[in-house]
Amino acid sequence: MKLILVNKKNRTIGYANKDKCHQGKGLLHRAFTAFIFNNKGQVLIQKRSNIKKLWPLFWEASFSSHPRKGEKNLTAVKKRLKHELGPACQLKHVGRFYYQVPYKNIGSEHELCDVFVGSRCRGEIKPNPKEVVSYKWVGVGELKKDVVKNHKKYAPWLKPALKYASSKK
Repeated sequence: MKLILVNKKNRTIGYANKDKCHQGKGLLHRAFTAFIFNNKGQVLIQKRSNIKKLWPLFWEASFSSHPRKGEKNLTAVKKRLKHELGPACQLKHVGRFYYQVPYKNIGSEHELCDVFVGSRCRGEIKPNPKEVVSYKWVGVGELKKDVVKNHKKYAPWLKPALKYASSKK
């Protein structure tokens, strides 16, 4: 699978496989993370699978991934939602941020990350065990406080993405 390499202005500059993008300090590439809301205004967060190379067993947004070469962001987001959690939701792009963070001596995330929010989901939440070991619904305010208090249990992209989580759905 080829990921989309970009510059900080989000212009495509090439393609590389996922492993190469995450080696060493990482190659800057497109990514996305999404927050799915229920009708009570709570957001679904997931605990990443223990087979993940980077940040296994860390809590993160509802789901996250990368668009592939030739794939539009929204298409990739819808596909990943179905793959990781099962339902179909109305999705809206709400922001973008840049970050670069190493994980132990294993590799790094170096991403230009688009943020989506989803609501009015149809279908049951059925976590893919290869991606998700657990999930829960929490209030956004409660989550923001806990990310500050217990930051070591959360994936590093969750905190910058959270400023968009309270955007209108």
